[in-house]
Order: sequence, then C-alpha cells, then structure tokens
Amino acid sequence: MIISSTTEMWVRLGVFIGILAIMMCWEALTPNRKSPVPKLTRWSTNFGLIFIGSLVVRLLIPAGLAAVALWAQQHNIGLWNQFSVGLWWSIPITVVLFDCLIYWQHRVFHRVPLLWRLHRVHHADPHIDVSTGLRFHPIEIALSIAIKLIAVIVLGAPLLAILVFEVLLNATAMFSHANIALPKRIEQPLRKIIVTQTMHRIHHSQIVSETDSNFGFNLSIWDMLFGSYTESANNGDEGIELGLKEYPTPKYNSGLMSLLLMPFRK
Repeated sequence: MIISSTTEMWVRLGVFIGILAIMMCWEALTPNRKSPVPKLTRWSTNFGLIFIGSLVVRLLIPAGLAAVALWAQQHNIGLWNQFSVGLWWSIPITVVLFDCLIYWQHRVFHRVPLLWRLHRVHHADPHIDVSTGLRFHPIEIALSIAIKLIAVIVLGAPLLAILVFEVLLNATAMFSHANIALPKRIEQPLRKIIVTQTMHRIHHSQIVSETDSNFGFNLSIWDMLFGSYTESANNGDEGIELGLKEYPTPKYNSGLMSLLLMPFRK
C-alpha cells in the first residue's frame, strides 16, 4: 500500500476531528462528573494550548514523522530496512513497540523533576474531559516528537505503522480522558486490553501514589507488566479528587498564558 505524507496528515486530521466530535457529544449526553470550572473557560484554554502545540510540531517537522519514515526507507536506514520483513509483521510490531515507548516516556516525565514541571500542565486540570487528553505544554510536545523521531529512524518504521500509531494514540488519549463512565460489565473486561476512563482517572488523582500509576494511553498491558497498575482508587471512582493540590483554584490553572508559564514558576 502506497501512502504519502500528505495523505497521512489528512487521515490523521479526519480521524482526530471525528473522534473529538463523538467524545464531546458522548460527554454532553452522559457526563460522569460536573466540572468545577466553566466549560468555556477550560476549553478555550485547553484547545488554545492544543493549537500552539500543533504549530510547534509543524515548525519542528513540517512534513511530519511520515516524511522521516519515508526518508529512512529511501536511504535504507533503520532495523526494518535491513531485513526483508513483510508489512504484516513490521506494522503491528512497530505499533506495539511505539506504544511501549510512550508508556516509558510518560513514566520518565513523572520521575524527572525538570520534565515533571512540563508534564504537570496536563495534570493540573481540575476536571477531566476529552480536551484534557490533548492538553500538553508545547515544550513537552516538542520533546515527545524528538523521542518518536529517533525511534522512527532507529526502527526504520514503515509509514503506515506511523499513521496507525499516531491515529491510535490521539484517539485513545481522547477516549481515556473523556468525561464518561462505561458500565462495569463493559469496562472491566475492556481495561484488560486498553486504558479505560475509570482506569485513567486514577492517574489524575491528587494522591501521589495513584498519580504515579496507570501510565498507559493505549494498551493497558504495560502497567500490568511493569508493576504500575492500580485496580481502583482509595476513595473509589466517585471520590477521586482530580488535578494537583498546588493548583486548587482556576486563578492559577486557567488562561493560556498561565499554562505556558506554569513550568517556569515555583
């Protein structure tokens, strides 16, 4: 299958808008929690941050990771380009490896103080909905792109694998952060495969031991495999206090400039 970097961009954008619209409608119909901050205030801030992050990505890699994957393929660079491995094997293995990489990236951003200063912009949100899944500081986005860029070159990742991974990452990030609650008969078996809302809300708890667990975005196996899985919150799902204690009020946690400057403040 031949796919260009331009096609990859439009496919990603189309799926992004589609999943975003579905999650927003789902949240509006059956919300799990009421936000302590007015929706317009949160969304204008969160989506503003998303817009800036998207500009940063385009400035760093104008043609996207897909162009890097094509370059690696044309120059016979990377692991997969050294062996005659069919796409039926290289694509799923690459997607799984990238998902594991993002899991460990997430854990490192929690452990390294300097990186946590960036990542706490995501965790400071006092409410969780689909917009939270995309709320990251532009510098963190740039670092994440650099990490994925290195992985693409080292693996010689197929372009289609990059497309599948990026679409899945965006979709599952929006899904796991959505302000909804699946019925237990669905949520319990589903979380054995992918990260669910109930599972990921624990990660946004103000209790540090809960925050430092359930790091996955897509596959839940990494938390179970590497010992960071938490089955349920101490106070139950309804008793989870979301956000960070350092930012208890909207005054310090809303407004685009406040979020951009948050990593540089004490």
